[in-house]
Amino acid sequence: MGIIPNRYINDLLKGVKKKWAAYEARPMNGWLALSPLLVFLCVYLVSSIAAGDFYAIPISAAFLIASIYAVLICRGKTLEQRIAIFSEGAGNRNVLLMIWIFVLAGAFAATAKEIGAIDATVNLALRILPGRLLYAGLFLAACFISMSIGTSVGTIVALVPVAAGIAEELALTGASGVLSSTPFITAIIVGGAFFGDNLSFISDTTIAATRTQGCSMSDKFKANIRITGPAAIIVAILYIILGSSVSVTPEAGPIDWILLVPYILVIVLAVSGINVAAVLTIGLFVNALIGFLNGSLGWTSFLTSIGDGISGMGDLIIVTMLAGGMLELIRANGGLDFIVSGMTRKISGKRGAELSIAGLVSLANLCTANNTIAIITTGGIAKDITKKYGLDPRKSASILDTFSCLIQGMIPYGAQLLMAAGLSGASSISIIGYLYYPFVMGSFALLAIILRLPRKYS
Repeated sequence: MGIIPNRYINDLLKGVKKKWAAYEARPMNGWLALSPLLVFLCVYLVSSIAAGDFYAIPISAAFLIASIYAVLICRGKTLEQRIAIFSEGAGNRNVLLMIWIFVLAGAFAATAKEIGAIDATVNLALRILPGRLLYAGLFLAACFISMSIGTSVGTIVALVPVAAGIAEELALTGASGVLSSTPFITAIIVGGAFFGDNLSFISDTTIAATRTQGCSMSDKFKANIRITGPAAIIVAILYIILGSSVSVTPEAGPIDWILLVPYILVIVLAVSGINVAAVLTIGLFVNALIGFLNGSLGWTSFLTSIGDGISGMGDLIIVTMLAGGMLELIRANGGLDFIVSGMTRKISGKRGAELSIAGLVSLANLCTANNTIAIITTGGIAKDITKKYGLDPRKSASILDTFSCLIQGMIPYGAQLLMAAGLSGASSISIIGYLYYPFVMGSFALLAIILRLPRKYS
């Protein structure tokens, strides 16, 4: 056998390079651009099901594989350029802001636990909300606080440690099953947190939805509450029914009222409109002051608690950055544009127009993991659809806000579920299964579109 002449090898290489250049020059298929999300879900869900345990598979590992895949399929750019796009997404302003909140929340929660603030707050909750009203009371408290402060993340930071403590107390009294589990009780708080995120006048989602649609916040609230209000009432009743089946409830222990100050202060400051990061910083130093005064903390133990709290958020920080980078690659490859063009291509009638708006913001939220950004991204298109098909801007704004909150409660890589998972020790996937309010809210919102309700806004 003779040696292949160099000219044939060179011609072959030139042909391969030419075909590869032609492939790289072609615009990426929309489904291919979105495929990293499917890779993530498949890796995580299949692996978890195979292991028989959703706690066994780190969500960060699934995101790493999906992120590598997203980098590999990117076209028309060098490896350095692809990594640069990924890094821009991972270091996005919103991502970094969320990371700072994670760090401060971890430090606050750890120091609060060290001084006994969580135990004191749990005892107070058990004394105020005994028996069958415990679950419903926690849900309504989360609804009220989130409505007051306008942020689901702030509500979760304030109440999830208490919820996790109540779950531990229930376990100590011999209660068993899902109704006393940490994921279930954590989900009660997260569900209530989305109530205020959707309806509050100072919520960033409300502000974004009303500004993009050109209606007042009060008008949007009136339209929105007619859809989501009945959902909240039904879920509250459900929690009363579920609470009555808990045969064993823990007795409230003694309450050291001074230890309640950190959580009360956090809620009061948040309600007053102060930035969440500033609230957590103040709460951290109040924990230190109380701990130093009552002897539960020394300087070394204070710093150790801060370090432990931050370390406990490490996985969430990594997941947030990986998700941010991967989602930025999806956007850069045309994934969001593909969604927009696909959802607006075949609209017919008002019902179809409203369903298109719901679908647009839902899919955008899947690709951004941020309900506010999803609303801002699709708000202009939604406004055009509203004008073209004669929709009521008040209902359009409600649809944008409601469906973005629904999807935010369904994705395990959203800030709310990651925060709740970090503070409670439960996996974000396990919490999703018990998020009754977002799913009931979404069902009511879908029925409102299909049945053209409320009539006044349809």
